[in-house]
Amino acid sequence: MPVPARLPLPLLSFLLLILTALLSLLLGRYAISPLELLHFLTTLCGVGDMPVERYRLIHSLLIDARAPRMFAGMLVGAGLSVSGAAYQAVFRNPLVSPGLLGVLNGCAFGAALGIICHWQALPIAVLSCVTGLIAVAVGVGIAHLFQTTSILLLVLGGIVANALFTSLLSITQYLADPVDQLPSIVYWLLGSLSAVDRSTLLIIGPVLTVAIVLLCLAGRAIDALSLSDDEALSLGVPVQRIRYGVIVLATLICALTVSLAGMVGWIGLLVPHLARLLVGPGNARLLPVSACLGGAFLLAADGVARSLSAGEIPLGIITELFGAIAFVLVLHRVRRGWL
Repeated sequence: MPVPARLPLPLLSFLLLILTALLSLLLGRYAISPLELLHFLTTLCGVGDMPVERYRLIHSLLIDARAPRMFAGMLVGAGLSVSGAAYQAVFRNPLVSPGLLGVLNGCAFGAALGIICHWQALPIAVLSCVTGLIAVAVGVGIAHLFQTTSILLLVLGGIVANALFTSLLSITQYLADPVDQLPSIVYWLLGSLSAVDRSTLLIIGPVLTVAIVLLCLAGRAIDALSLSDDEALSLGVPVQRIRYGVIVLATLICALTVSLAGMVGWIGLLVPHLARLLVGPGNARLLPVSACLGGAFLLAADGVARSLSAGEIPLGIITELFGAIAFVLVLHRVRRGWL
């Protein structure tokens, strides 16, 4: 008998993402059965018939609350995972995460500043993105002060930028109103998708989607960076253009994800390792698979955060808890390549 062909892993990871997205629509404190979802969709298309009160309830749950949250979760998880995989390839270090160049603390400072100034959600998201990019520009600028393109100095510049914006974030927390503003800043720093609305998602979502797709398409160019700079230059590869282009694109993705969901840890470090175990180190396959697995992982974590208790648990707590456990489980598989 002929052996049935196996589905390719990138397609399986995409199907996993779609399945997780559907489950995120159904699960929660107010669960919806698959048959009821189908009944709602047929009624929405004008084919079926559903009681008006039930239709309004499900419409509010799915269209107004869960659908924006689902799309935001997919984009945030995919963005953090893709940027983490890109950073690990560019810096040739498997322990690099999206917070390397100070982007996360830069975004956190912008959001805290917006909260102190009593801004609305969308201006806070924009300011968060801008300050995240400024933080990376500071780190890269520090590296260029020494007139060198060394990866080590880029990392050191990122550490300095990280420390600078951590101190600025601490200052904003110190100046915040301890009754009203400080709890909002702390909750935002823990990460959550609860504040995502359609207006913010319609503005940030398309930009984030395009940036993720562009970074996935750059996989073969990123593979050239695995060579030494001299070898790549001898083959005609524009090393510095590719390196800084990937850093800028990955940084923009990180800043956009943080502006949507706050500080969500471990995904950018863990998911690329899981994807690398499945499809190997080639970035042309690694980046799309990382995007799908990251989106599925974050949707699953968000489902747990919404379902475990009556009050929603901050998303960052769930991702760090399960991310740390999962990282320990895969550590014995990936450590041999580090030593």
